[in-house]
Amino acid sequence: MHSGQKQKLECALYVVATPIGNLRDISLRALDVLISADTIAAEDTRNTSNLLMHYSIAANRLMALHQHNERAAAEKVIALLARGLSVALVSDAGTPAISDPGAILVAEVRAAGYRVTPIPGANAALAALSAAGLPAPHFLFYGFLPNKAAARCRALQELIALPYTLIFYEAPHRILECVSDLQSVFGGDRQIVFAREITKLFESIQRCSLAEALVWLNGDPNRQRGEFVLLISGMAAQQEGLNADAEHVLAELLHELPLKQAVQLAVRITGAGRNELYQRALSLKSSA
Repeated sequence: MHSGQKQKLECALYVVATPIGNLRDISLRALDVLISADTIAAEDTRNTSNLLMHYSIAANRLMALHQHNERAAAEKVIALLARGLSVALVSDAGTPAISDPGAILVAEVRAAGYRVTPIPGANAALAALSAAGLPAPHFLFYGFLPNKAAARCRALQELIALPYTLIFYEAPHRILECVSDLQSVFGGDRQIVFAREITKLFESIQRCSLAEALVWLNGDPNRQRGEFVLLISGMAAQQEGLNADAEHVLAELLHELPLKQAVQLAVRITGAGRNELYQRALSLKSSA
């Protein structure tokens, strides 16, 4: 039970999830650990100081551990554990090591023979998935896509055939170009859910087809603000293969055009599904 009093923690690295927006989204167990840990390793000590101050927890035990110093900081954490002390790891928001620093530290602490204890809590991807209403029983959490358009499209091409709900994080200054690439690679039929500013004052969750996504984003500049979780429905199960006419048209186009153009033209000519044509085109190219 949370007592608000400092208690002795066992020597271990405690991976502590913190709120992603609403400061009340923190567990009593997480508060106990933050009160009692000998040291708190924080992605941004200023940000964590604000959280600690909100809960009247002393902020004089902080050390920095971020993506630029994680290996060096891991050595300091292991030295503390060697002295029998306890260390709590927090990121700026959510669960450490999930698109945040922490995985290197955890691996090195475990390799050094010390215990790692997760203190579960808020996570933007799972919060968004729970409110998305996408019925697929499985999902793939990808995190942030590459910044550059070419690399981003290559990454998306590798995911196109997966039947799972796909979960991405995206920053507001890249949201338009990212969604444009999603539409270009996946076509317009799939569903997209925009989960924006989850648990914060301007939280919004919008579901539409990829064909409608850019229109919705451009309908109000406020819709492009804040941190995004994007959820894309997986590739639908195909009930039957392409008919002979569609196969013939696609094969002829592939002789004359690059794969993407051949598929786009085949969709217009035959009316067959883009995903099905794309997968068949990949297969034909591979066989050739």
